[in-house]
Amino acid sequence: MKAEFWYLLIGFLLVMVAISSSMLKRLPLSTTMLYLLTGVLLGPVGFDLFHLDPLNHSSLLERIAEVAVIVSLFTTGLKLRVSLRDKLWRVPIQLAFGSMTLTVGLVALVGVYAIGLPLGAAILLGAVLAPTDPVLASEVQLESPTDTDRLRFSITGEAGLNDGTAFPFVILGLGLLGVHEIGEWGWHWVAVDVWAITGGLAIGAGGGWVIGKLVLYLRRERKEAVGLDEFLALGLVGVVYRGALLAHTYGFLAVFAAGLALRSLERMHTGDQAPEELATPAEAGKEEEIATHPEKAPAYLAGSLLGINEQLERVLEFGLVLLVGTMLTAPFVRWDELWLVVILFVIVRPIAVLLGCPGGGITWQQRGLISWFGIRGIGSIYYLMFAIEHSLPPDLAARLISITLGVVAVSVVVHGISATPLMKWYHKTDHPEPQPE
Repeated sequence: MKAEFWYLLIGFLLVMVAISSSMLKRLPLSTTMLYLLTGVLLGPVGFDLFHLDPLNHSSLLERIAEVAVIVSLFTTGLKLRVSLRDKLWRVPIQLAFGSMTLTVGLVALVGVYAIGLPLGAAILLGAVLAPTDPVLASEVQLESPTDTDRLRFSITGEAGLNDGTAFPFVILGLGLLGVHEIGEWGWHWVAVDVWAITGGLAIGAGGGWVIGKLVLYLRRERKEAVGLDEFLALGLVGVVYRGALLAHTYGFLAVFAAGLALRSLERMHTGDQAPEELATPAEAGKEEEIATHPEKAPAYLAGSLLGINEQLERVLEFGLVLLVGTMLTAPFVRWDELWLVVILFVIVRPIAVLLGCPGGGITWQQRGLISWFGIRGIGSIYYLMFAIEHSLPPDLAARLISITLGVVAVSVVVHGISATPLMKWYHKTDHPEPQPE
């Protein structure tokens, strides 16, 4: 296929996405469903224009998914403009640690006793399917940094945290399969895990805070370092992520913490009532004046970085979901195993939310929607490819690919269809903020 054809095709697809995005918001559909369908049509099931073997191209897919997860986590951290001492954090923390651990355990049980996987592979499958991803159904994530709706905050905060907290279980599964060192009785895994979580959060928060303070000082005091915020965004993410990996900590948590630190820095300067986000100032030609303003500079910095990352996040989401669509073929997906999707969404997720997130000050309506919107996506693809790159046996890798691609595809469709009507219903009903417990 000539390069000119691919330029034409990709350009046409991007234009169609841009044109149809506003229309899709009025329908029980999502742009992610459009990406997935496009991938299916381009792949062997459709016009057979593109082939991608997840076994032979696992390294490429891992890198693409890794970048997508990093950008998504940094964006999520920038959206969560709430003090860490606020009671709103209770639910996402419980979901990211308690509910996620229960999800891994319950999926592992199904893997061992219903699918016939060895224990290590079953735990690995649980870890791959545990992380949630609200980016693939944007209606359920925070609408803006000042949005404090308990439902959307809980789902967004959970996704920001559990992409990092799932990593220990991926390593445990690989260790039990004998392809990763976890030490006798798992002592090495436990020791490294404790350091990896705390160290990752500390490195990310420290890096975000220091770089943010430096940039604000240069802008407000010296009128320098203005412009090229896209370089600043990518550079900060790269420094924090790679720095965390070099320190043998979890880079995903570090990137998320960096976003939180920058937003916390902005909130410290502007207070609870933040000025309007100034990523794209209404007054043309006023960008430099606002960026160096003593009071507006922090909000401008945070808003600008958020805007840049949201755009990049959409592009990466488009590319990765389209690639997933091209892989939904008979050699890679066994559709007779889709019963696991029903168990995951209808049984495992509700049980994990109910038991792993007691109390929390949320209504039963909110708890029910949190139980349903356990969206699987980019994080699952990354962990799957990461595991394959650690020398999984080909037959086991193929089995995990089949299950994971099926889960992600069904999640994109069913959650994409249900997100708009369910969120409209949620907004129309009374859901007052519960009183503190």
